[in-house]
Amino acid sequence: MRLFQNSGVYPSYLPRLRELTRNCTGFEAQVAAFLADRFGAAHFLQPVLESDPTAFFTNGDDEVLQRLWARENGLSANATLETILLAQIEHHRTEVFYNMDPMRYGSAFVRKLPRCVRKSIAWRAAPSPGADFSVYDLMVCNFPSILESYRQRGWQAQYFAPAHDAEMDVFADNTDRPIDVLFVGGYSRHHRRRAQLLDVVAGMRRSVNVVYHLDRSRLTRLAESSVGNLLPLAAHRRPADIRAVSQDPLFGRELYAAISRAKIVLNGAIDMAGQDRGNMRCFEAMGCGGALLSDEGNYPQGLVPGANFLTWHDPADATRRIREMLDDDARRTAMTRAGHEMISQSYSKHRQWQQFLQLAS
Repeated sequence: MRLFQNSGVYPSYLPRLRELTRNCTGFEAQVAAFLADRFGAAHFLQPVLESDPTAFFTNGDDEVLQRLWARENGLSANATLETILLAQIEHHRTEVFYNMDPMRYGSAFVRKLPRCVRKSIAWRAAPSPGADFSVYDLMVCNFPSILESYRQRGWQAQYFAPAHDAEMDVFADNTDRPIDVLFVGGYSRHHRRRAQLLDVVAGMRRSVNVVYHLDRSRLTRLAESSVGNLLPLAAHRRPADIRAVSQDPLFGRELYAAISRAKIVLNGAIDMAGQDRGNMRCFEAMGCGGALLSDEGNYPQGLVPGANFLTWHDPADATRRIREMLDDDARRTAMTRAGHEMISQSYSKHRQWQQFLQLAS
């Protein structure tokens, strides 16, 4: 099966990506540098990560990368990103197109796919009001409520989960973990439950080593700058405790390394999938050997609260859980090991690929 996997990158990751690829002179070298950093690796299929010659990977929203391929393959300098992606698919003689960016490349794009493509599959794990995925043969993600919303619109949808990246195992082996509580992710006052959690846990900083790596919006960065302090932007500044424990956002192997230095990895879902749980941080925390503390809800098979991770009910409950976990090293370590064993075995890349082959057949 000739697989083509298309993905995308966060704008805040681009500076790191440009540094990683600064000395890469060709398209293949840039893709290899990106994949080596493991950004989003839980979603990338086994043939992609193993550089199988029948698999092609790109980030279709990365203009620098895509225009490099276009120059190498004789496309017009004025070619659109859509035109370049279609040309790549045709050049590769793709049989199965797996798209991680259907909001950018929706049904209108699928209608233009060359005849060699016999199946189109897209991952989308968030509500998508107004989006049209009707032409895709299959929509996949690991949130049952979102899958049901697709089915209600008449689209084919099946459960499909992220997988454990074996590169995490060396990070999981680390026992030197000076960070008591780590959170990595976005911060927004609009996500009130998560914002309240982060504020309350940050308040523990005088007795607990709390570290946040937060992705800030441009307006928040302005509001917290010396100039912004003179402007009426108080609503966009983060609480003082959160700012006191916050550092720059992390991605890829830097994220893995941060988790490997943490005893507890804090997680909080945003309001997008009801009570469904199982975002990327669950897989990353367990995979890199951190003790996962996440919010109550319906978790994927194998993630068992009290056995291989713990849940919190409200921010006050989260602080109690944190102190319990820090006070009982033996229990926390046993739970962490159980979590890593479960995620690495039940959600291996091999199993993910076998499931994908079934979906694509």
